[in-house]
Amino acid sequence: MEQQEAVRGAVGELGEWVARLRWSDAPAEVRERLLTVLVDALAVTALGSREPAQRALAEAWDAPDGPAPLFGTGRTAAVDAAAWLNATAAVRLELDDGHRLAGGHPAAHGFPAVLALASRGTPGAELCAALLAAYEVAARFGRATSLRPGTHPHGNWGVAGAGAGCARVLGLDAPGATAAIDAASGMPIAGPFSAALDGNPVRDTWIGAANQSGLVAARLAATGTGHPTGIAAHALGDLLGTLDPAALVDGVGERWEVLGGYFKQHSSCSFTHAAIDAALSLRDQVDEATAQVLVEIHSLGAQLDRASWPTPLAAMFSLPFVVATALRRGHVVPADLSADALADPATADLAHRVVIRPAADLDARLPDERPVRVTVTSNRGRHVAERPNPVGDAAFQPFTADDRIRVLGDLLGDPAAVAAIRDHVAELPDAPDAGKTLRALGSALGAR
Repeated sequence: MEQQEAVRGAVGELGEWVARLRWSDAPAEVRERLLTVLVDALAVTALGSREPAQRALAEAWDAPDGPAPLFGTGRTAAVDAAAWLNATAAVRLELDDGHRLAGGHPAAHGFPAVLALASRGTPGAELCAALLAAYEVAARFGRATSLRPGTHPHGNWGVAGAGAGCARVLGLDAPGATAAIDAASGMPIAGPFSAALDGNPVRDTWIGAANQSGLVAARLAATGTGHPTGIAAHALGDLLGTLDPAALVDGVGERWEVLGGYFKQHSSCSFTHAAIDAALSLRDQVDEATAQVLVEIHSLGAQLDRASWPTPLAAMFSLPFVVATALRRGHVVPADLSADALADPATADLAHRVVIRPAADLDARLPDERPVRVTVTSNRGRHVAERPNPVGDAAFQPFTADDRIRVLGDLLGDPAAVAAIRDHVAELPDAPDAGKTLRALGSALGAR
């Protein structure tokens, strides 16, 4: 009961902070970073919407028309459908940004719902404040939650961020925002990490469910019938792991979580990125045909050791696949997840020569680092590369806003489209109606 009361008090403090947050009061670097995260989120959503599986899902959904853009499709849909479909598209290719210390993806958990809800007509500054609230609350819940081993982080701790952001779009006061965050934190998904390793696409839908739950929680709070109880102490704590209530509010409004996130350049699980970076650095020094590869990695990444990939998702969570792909092709991008690429016998042959081994010395460096050591032995000799974190992490060669625009332009194969996203996003803080700007952005992206 004491733990539950502590969580209830922390959620109340977060609710008060969300209600009083003003976009103009956030430091300039925070505002700049949030807008860069938004550009990233929109671009990777548009990219994910091109995937055949995502197109099939959107068609099967038969979403009713509405005010919210389905980014990358050229159409609009009802709020709830857009929130779910955009969220699923955002994570479809494992290119969405994340937060190492939160242990997952704060933006994907709440941005689609906030954007969809704001499409009905919300001042741009209020939308930006809502997105910032969604990110900060989600990341704090991620830092405060230690999930049980084998639990995937999609769809559980991040739901609270979706609730916070949607509450802000609805203009709820402090008690209302508190009720929304509390209710959202009581709707987690207990998804097994094995779903990603197996390549089961249900894993992507957990992010859609998180955004839907954020909408539900905020609407419940808007009725005035919410009753905050600190339910996360049981939902995220007792059932799914442990929850530290002090971490929910430590430095709130002073330490901005959005500054600690990372951006991706490889289409794969973040646990694989440092290994890809290391493999790429060795590519010109090894003979692929005779290469034997040892990937020593922390225990979080060591579970990604499967040398078979029945689906693109399974490939993105296979260290043997992504390391072999990096050595063979010089990148790991969406095209490397096509049916032909997944069936390439040369990639499979090299992947079966990739050994994954957990290393105690690398485990000791968690969580400040997610280190990896790659050793490649071939007829050209033995070569070793080590990385403390992936390129693009806030703590290691972070991407600037211009860097991210360049990477996104390469990934989309359309720098003009990324420039259009950047320009529309830059207009949002001063837009009298963010919905019009978002629909213009949706039209600019169109269907490709």
